[in-house]
Amino acid sequence: MHDIRFAVLGTGGIGRRTLEYATAKDGLTPVAACDRHGVAIDHEGLDVGELLAATASSVTDAESSTAGTTSATHSREGNGVAASSQAERTETPIDDIIAAADRIDAVVIAVPNLEHDFIPRIADRFAAAEYEGVLVDVLKRSRVIGMLEDRRDTFVDTGITFICGAGATPGLLTGAAALAAQSFVDIEAVDIWWGVGLKSGYEDNRGTVREDIAHLDDYDLETARQLSDEEITRVIDDHDGRLEFTDMEHADDVLLERAGICDAEDVTVGGILDVRSDEKPTTTTVSVTGTTFDGERGTNTFQLDDATSMEANVNGPALGYLKAGVRRNRNGEYGVFGPAALLPEF
Repeated sequence: MHDIRFAVLGTGGIGRRTLEYATAKDGLTPVAACDRHGVAIDHEGLDVGELLAATASSVTDAESSTAGTTSATHSREGNGVAASSQAERTETPIDDIIAAADRIDAVVIAVPNLEHDFIPRIADRFAAAEYEGVLVDVLKRSRVIGMLEDRRDTFVDTGITFICGAGATPGLLTGAAALAAQSFVDIEAVDIWWGVGLKSGYEDNRGTVREDIAHLDDYDLETARQLSDEEITRVIDDHDGRLEFTDMEHADDVLLERAGICDAEDVTVGGILDVRSDEKPTTTTVSVTGTTFDGERGTNTFQLDDATSMEANVNGPALGYLKAGVRRNRNGEYGVFGPAALLPEF
């Protein structure tokens, strides 16, 4: 496969780590990145080290800002991408990327989906510009999958291969569940349980933490989106720094149902986020329980080593799925694909 030129929308925790991780992957060249404040485009390849150093010096939570939210939470000022010598300030960062997209093979959409239709609306803008390439997201919300499915015909007509839910969960763990299910002819339950230690990465991942808080009792997407930084700190303090989630609305359920593995209602997702330690508070596992062809009931379990970080488990698969998506796209396969429908490429 020829070298893949790709762009990243959003340079918060996920976007920054995607750029960083790409430098360790063969065959990938980051050529564009943006946040609310600016855009950097170089079709010969960005200087990732300089760009990351520039964005790290900004106090802006670029990941959340890119989403265009206007609550007090995101009012902190800073330069973000625009601080880089490779970048320009702009009020239309995504449009600027789209304008240069004829030379971009794939785009990683690394923004929170607190506005659950935000990512589908971004896809609409690429389709309207007749972009022919790959769009990859790491979205978490089940309801978004249907919105993307509604756009399948448009993607096919345009030449877009959309890889949805391509991070850790959904993503790597969804694919693991699909593989573990092959031992059975009838699936009883899929249980995904994750653990993330985020002390050193908290500032870069404020948008992700906010999105997770929306899964807690007494919160939803709208209430979480309106929380101030101080209110989020109080939520974290009230839980002693460890947020535990059960029955999350994660897209693993819909994606596994679409792949024919099981019914969405048979999938449960939960986990523990510890923002005061970098150690995983619990081991990340996928358990698939079912009945084999000879009538035996059993459980296959897939487990991630505690040494693998959230960044490794999100950004590694995202770029692996990006590679797989580009191969599909170059073979003329367009539409919407989930992580259970294809394997990421190393």
